[in-house]
Amino acid sequence: MSDMLRKLVTTLLLTITILAVSSCGGGNQPSSNSQTGNSQPAPAAPAPAASPLTGFEKDLDYVRKGQYTFVWVFSRKDGNPIDKDDAGYLRTNAPQVVDWVTSDGGKKVIAGTNFDLALGNLELLKKRFVVEDYTAK
Repeated sequence: MSDMLRKLVTTLLLTITILAVSSCGGGNQPSSNSQTGNSQPAPAAPAPAASPLTGFEKDLDYVRKGQYTFVWVFSRKDGNPIDKDDAGYLRTNAPQVVDWVTSDGGKKVIAGTNFDLALGNLELLKKRFVVEDYTAK
């Protein structure tokens, strides 16, 4: 009887061992590469890349990252590039602007400020320039 009990215990232990080995880590094994025979994890699908900003949008993003309360865009009414006199006029009549960025081939100037230009010389600036408020856009 003891011989039969020993065979039963051995068979039981062997069965438990086989079950334990086959169930451990089975889901974590890397997939086998059938062409090379190497075990390598499958490459992750690349995340879709955001389209890079260019031109005006890139310059606008730069000013927005400055954490300004107000963002204004100025351009000439005739569509020509902002010249030296225009730039001087803007600086003189909007001294509260902290950051000026020329964009769109020199045709637009983006202004970043923490001062609401509507409380300053905005109406004067509107007589000479096309003024767009990009604060909330």
